[in-house]
Amino acid sequence: MTMSARSASLPRVVVVTTGGTIAGASSSSTGGAYTAGVLGADALLAAVPELSQVARVQAEPLFAMDSADFTDVHLLQLARRVAALAQRADVDGIVITHGTDTLEDSAYFLHLTLKTAKPVVFTAAMRPATALGADGPRNLYEAVCVAACPRAAGLGALVVMNGAIWSGRDVIKRDAAQVHAVQSPYGPLGWVADGGPRFYRAPCRPHTLASAFDATAIQALPPVAVVAAYGGMDATAHEALAARGVRAIVHAGWGTGTAPAALAPAWARLQAAGIWLVRTSRTGSGPLPRERSPGWLCADDQSPSQARLLLALGLTQTQQGAALQALFDRY
Repeated sequence: MTMSARSASLPRVVVVTTGGTIAGASSSSTGGAYTAGVLGADALLAAVPELSQVARVQAEPLFAMDSADFTDVHLLQLARRVAALAQRADVDGIVITHGTDTLEDSAYFLHLTLKTAKPVVFTAAMRPATALGADGPRNLYEAVCVAACPRAAGLGALVVMNGAIWSGRDVIKRDAAQVHAVQSPYGPLGWVADGGPRFYRAPCRPHTLASAFDATAIQALPPVAVVAAYGGMDATAHEALAARGVRAIVHAGWGTGTAPAALAPAWARLQAAGIWLVRTSRTGSGPLPRERSPGWLCADDQSPSQARLLLALGLTQTQQGAALQALFDRY
């Protein structure tokens, strides 16, 4: 097979860029402050010429921003653009470069709202592109390898970093600085080894084609907020959020989502005003007990940020407590 014929037979992968540390730059190669999202899509691809060996890659810039600035509007825009790309016959897989701060939110959201079986793979970096030992180029290469692999189809949104393949359903950032920052309480789905992916497990909860949610049918997400528990907390934050018109408040509690008893009267007032309350744990893993606090919804093993997104999606379809609770039990 000639070189041109081999190239023509490679999978077609679109790399959607949104900014983040992977596209960051600094005046120093050894550390210090840097600016996220500085490098353009073409520069990211040019830094990894080996991509041409695994796929026909096309760059599509969408955002150039720090992922800490992501809003629900950006999230819906990203999901709709990826959904449109997935519908194209000339696209076999999609890679999304993203900042790590809200990587888990975007991966979880697309995992639940994309109607495609095509591989959709997020990747990111913990070191800017100008740093010594920058991890972005290798992460991008391995993400494209996964997106180009037929075995990645039907697994929902994936995250590839530091050689591991994670499910968008349960990946979470657990370290502020190290290249192995993203983890999951259930371990990776597989690894990228010898230039190719190897899978060992698959997500069992509904996603993508089996999900009840479709990003292209959602105009906007209802406002849902998160409040973290702390010793001696009062209801100031809750009441301020209620005054701003939130539809629900996720309580990121201790242990199994413990909520201070002293706040019961304030929470009763919120519930009477039609604001949903959700009990979650800030521990990062583990299912919560099935016992329900009266009037509260309860997460299963979803993190506070995942619970926020899942409830917002649920509120676009129903206002019934039993139906909303079923989402946490199902997804």
